[in-house]
Amino acid sequence: MSDVQKYIAKRKKSDPEFAEDFDAGYEAFKIGTTLRQAREEAGFTQEQIAQKLNTKKSAISRIENHAQDIRLSTLDKFAEALGKKMDVAIR
Repeated sequence: MSDVQKYIAKRKKSDPEFAEDFDAGYEAFKIGTTLRQAREEAGFTQEQIAQKLNTKKSAISRIENHAQDIRLSTLDKFAEALGKKMDVAIR
């Protein structure tokens, strides 16, 4: 476990609010990163996806960098623009 991971684990144990905020932020980060990776693997630029979704490149950047509170319908449209399907899982 790295020093950063140790710090996060220690802080989460001692500060429930930090733990909740950290976990929520991390989930949003994972969503944005997943979308960016899928776009890049499909060979699309942000501008190309924006055109497919009838929006601006800046909106795609916001989605990829700040994915908190993103609608499922937006995720579905993003996946569809990549020629992919979206799956939702509860674990």
